[in-house]
Amino acid sequence: MKKVWQVVIVDIHPTSMLGTKLILEEQQDLTVRGMTSTGTEGLELVSAHKPDLILMDYRLPEGQADQYIAQIKGLSNETHIIILTDEDNVKLFRYLMSLGASGMLSKQASPSQLIHLISGLREGYVSIPMSWLNSEDWGQPADSQSEEGIIELTETETFIMERIVQGITYDKIASEINVSRRSIDNYLRKIYVKLEVSSRAQAIERYALHARQSKTVS
Repeated sequence: MKKVWQVVIVDIHPTSMLGTKLILEEQQDLTVRGMTSTGTEGLELVSAHKPDLILMDYRLPEGQADQYIAQIKGLSNETHIIILTDEDNVKLFRYLMSLGASGMLSKQASPSQLIHLISGLREGYVSIPMSWLNSEDWGQPADSQSEEGIIELTETETFIMERIVQGITYDKIASEINVSRRSIDNYLRKIYVKLEVSSRAQAIERYALHARQSKTVS
């Protein structure tokens, strides 16, 4: 008999969350240990239950789910993370996988597609839409820069760097975007990777160059 996987669901839509719970618990080898609509409470559930799987909405009240992936893996390294999103985006999938996610699934996916994805993870496989294999983005290097060398920061990452350049403290930035101080550290780790730097001073210098390049291109 298969091990019963413990699951945590983090979804901003209560009706959708309940529907997902009912779908999962129709399977004898899945049980939902907790549900919440916020990333912060999701981390608490992961810490308490060390689930085998967490289904997490990409857009949460505190920001995007990518800021929580490293924290989840830090609390429970064996936990699989599936991100639920409205976007059918190969680049986003590759980015989330590089952070430690185990898969991405459209919110419009059928119940059978969800169960198929989970079943694959149980066997050590990741499932993707076949259409992605024909996407121009599929064969591109999974790095943070475009062919023109312009670094692609998210809207939140750009805001954080702009505030850092202005000399704003990390605690103040955290309060401005309504996230924890620890989340700012996680954002900075990703920003440093994208900018290919290892310190605040280097990041400011590299970002200044990036900003000038962006203005030139535009």
